[in-house]
Amino acid sequence: MTSSSFQRTLTLPAALCEQAAQHLEQAARRTVDGAGTPLKAFRAAADGDCTLPVSVVEQAAGCLLVLAAETAQTVRPSALRAVIGVALRLRDAVHAVHQPALTTRFW
Repeated sequence: MTSSSFQRTLTLPAALCEQAAQHLEQAARRTVDGAGTPLKAFRAAADGDCTLPVSVVEQAAGCLLVLAAETAQTVRPSALRAVIGVALRLRDAVHAVHQPALTTRFW
């Protein structure tokens, strides 16, 4: 399979898009490398249909995992779980896009 067979964008649920934007704002305030680009994209997407480039969603997931690691000792466990949960949902969405389509034919 070539990379052209994979989706280049994905549409996220509005709630996930909004949560990611909130956490990315925290990441940008803590100057997590690379948080600015996905933050801008998620802010814009939250006002629309929440369709984002797969690469931006992947970058956002990475930034949120870095944020979780950097704040693990200083935030409440529930806040840490929230950040990690959003990061994992973003990562899972990216992985789902990269899965080859299943066919009905047997190999």
